[in-house]
Amino acid sequence: MNYTRKMFVTLLMVLSAPSLFAADRVESNPLAIIETSKGTITLELYPNEAPVTVANFVDYAQSNFYRGTIFHRVIKKFMIQGGGYTQQMAEKYTNPPIVNESGNGLHNDRWTVAMARTNDPDSASSQFFINTKMNARLDAQAGQPGYAVFGMVVDGFDIVKIIEKSPTMTFDGHQNFPVEPIIIESIKIK
Repeated sequence: MNYTRKMFVTLLMVLSAPSLFAADRVESNPLAIIETSKGTITLELYPNEAPVTVANFVDYAQSNFYRGTIFHRVIKKFMIQGGGYTQQMAEKYTNPPIVNESGNGLHNDRWTVAMARTNDPDSASSQFFINTKMNARLDAQAGQPGYAVFGMVVDGFDIVKIIEKSPTMTFDGHQNFPVEPIIIESIKIK
C-alpha cells in the first residue's frame, strides 16, 4: 500500500510538472491577448529586456487604445503591422514617442514582436509588428539602432499566418494594405 501511494504521488508530480512550469512563465512575463477579426494571437512580453517598450505597449493596451485599430501593413514573408490607424485609415493620436531599446539583446526572429518607427530611431509610439520570418536586418547594428523587440508570439501562429496571407492593395497612398480590414478588437494584458 505504501508503494502504491508513493507511485501515485510520483505520477501526480510528473503529470503536473508542465503546468507548474507554465505558471512560472506566466508569472514572470506578462501576456498580451490580441483579439482580432481573424482570431486570437497571444504574445509573451519581455519587460526585463525592454522595460520602456513593454510599459508603453501595456499602457496603450490597458487604456483600450488599440480597440478598433487595424493591421494596416501586411507583407508576405516579412511582417504584419498594426496599432496606429482606424478602419478609415485615420491615424490615432498617440502619446509622445519612446526611446529605442533595440540594443537589448533580442533579435527580430520569426514570431517576435517589435515596435514600428520612422527613420528617427526614437520615434516609436503605438504601432507594432510581428515578424513572420527572421529579419536580422532590422536588428541593431554597430552604430545603427534597429527595431526594438519586446515580445514573442506564443499562441495563435495560425492566425498570424492567415493575416500574413491576406490579399493587399494600395489604399490612399498606403501600400500592402489588406483588402479586407483586419481589426484589432482588443488587447488584454494578463
